[in-house]
Amino acid sequence: MRVMAIDYGDQRIGIAVSDALRTICGDAFTLNEWNMGRAAVRIAEEARARGVDTLVLGLPRNMDGSEGPRAEKTRRFAAALREAAGLEPVLWDERRSSIEAHAILHANGRKMKAHRKTVDAVAATLLLEGYLARSGG
Repeated sequence: MRVMAIDYGDQRIGIAVSDALRTICGDAFTLNEWNMGRAAVRIAEEARARGVDTLVLGLPRNMDGSEGPRAEKTRRFAAALREAAGLEPVLWDERRSSIEAHAILHANGRKMKAHRKTVDAVAATLLLEGYLARSGG
């Protein structure tokens, strides 16, 4: 079974799915969806189609570890995912994931304007890699 990491955003949602051995990222992509309920259903469908048994949802925290309005919205999305997918999302600290994703894209010669299309998928990949490294798959 696979792990799916989710970088939830208001407009775009980054998705990264592990390989079957749960060691590396096998696929990463972006969903364009602003409606929380529809996004949860689409992610649940992708999870079932790809044999995912673990959802990892990035939880945005402030640098001091506190939680703000974004974290509360993410917790509401976790509840929608739980209902749609029948899986309990693991909430994963995503501090600096988007900053690191932008840095990776910039280091690879991508123009800042072009980052918007792929940065969420890269951020989800970073979440997935962090989860797989810490949890042992």
